[in-house]
Amino acid sequence: MYPIERERLAALGTGRWHGVGANVYFLGLTSLLTDVSSEMVTSILPLYALYALGLTPLQYGVIDGLYQGAAALSRLAGGMLADRWQRNREVAAAGYALSAACKLALLTVGGIWSALAAVIALDRIGKGIRTPSRDALISLSSAPRRLGLAFGVHRAFDTAGALLGPIVAFALLARLPDGYDVIFVTSFCVALAGLAALLLFVRNPRAPAATQPAEQPSLQAALGLLRAPRFRAVVLGVAALGLTSVADAFFYLRIQRDTSMSPSLFPLLYVGTAVTYLLLAIPAGRLGDRIGRGRVFLLGHGLLVAACLAPFALPWAAVGWNAWLTLALLGAYYACTDGVLMAAASAYLPAQLRASGLAIVTTASGLARLLSSLLFGAVWNSWGIETALLSFAAGLAATALATAPIWLRLENPD
Repeated sequence: MYPIERERLAALGTGRWHGVGANVYFLGLTSLLTDVSSEMVTSILPLYALYALGLTPLQYGVIDGLYQGAAALSRLAGGMLADRWQRNREVAAAGYALSAACKLALLTVGGIWSALAAVIALDRIGKGIRTPSRDALISLSSAPRRLGLAFGVHRAFDTAGALLGPIVAFALLARLPDGYDVIFVTSFCVALAGLAALLLFVRNPRAPAATQPAEQPSLQAALGLLRAPRFRAVVLGVAALGLTSVADAFFYLRIQRDTSMSPSLFPLLYVGTAVTYLLLAIPAGRLGDRIGRGRVFLLGHGLLVAACLAPFALPWAAVGWNAWLTLALLGAYYACTDGVLMAAASAYLPAQLRASGLAIVTTASGLARLLSSLLFGAVWNSWGIETALLSFAAGLAATALATAPIWLRLENPD
């Protein structure tokens, strides 16, 4: 635990919703617009890859693995640059700009699946560059006792965009059933609006003189954070859980198959998850502030296990009811894990290495999820999606139990 920067935090106030700086809300606006853009593409990507391009589940597993993990190495580089230059906003802007450019690049790849995979990888690299800097800005603009709330507020904005993006994609596909190019161009325009919001409204917080590092942050200093036992345990625990997690796109593909859903309705599956996430993001963050963020994070993975098992546990229920239950469980899982993890990790990181430290956490998670998606795609391709879901549910439950001592020992700052 690092000393609280009292002068800066005093200015944030002590009320129920104080301690959450203006940057958090403006970053929320940036993320809302960016997620409208990215989720327009994400929500049609499985459909586009498997049906429009005719890819196999294994090929899509490679693409989803890149989507989950290609940002891993760029996260650490982006976090280190932001810490070294003390320019979190500018580094984040570079990542947002790269992702925006990739929306136009999707127009050029045609049916070449390797080219599609490369563009998706570049888009995720842009996300990797921006995410640690963005989360560091949220953390540095908030009081430690309000970190769960601050990340919950941001994730609520973010998820509102994740909800709107698939709706826009659905509306476009309803009018233009093969209008994937229109979706890519519209996505690019919305991404530019998100980048403009960041550049116009977000500012780099100035740390007090007492918190300035004696030397420039470096890779050695960043990796030195792993010498702290609790932070190291968090990173290892996140990686272990990531290896046995299931990407939401695989759930959606199963629902589409089981319900014989029209392809034009596929983007609405993302809306079902986003609604639950939006409703629970702030309550989950506040609950983490009150009872312990590690406990809420562990609860979230229990909900993911339940999502894997829902169709098997309720075989008598109508397919539609099982689908809605799966979507609700996925939304609750994200609400209990995404921002909550960043809030938990932030409490153990010094201000001058905040972006680098958060990058280490997300890098561990991203690499693990890359391997997880590749393995899930391979198991599905060989033995079917039911076997894959049951196998990963058992693995995730065992991993959650094994790592439970890590999450139950996490402490929130006073």
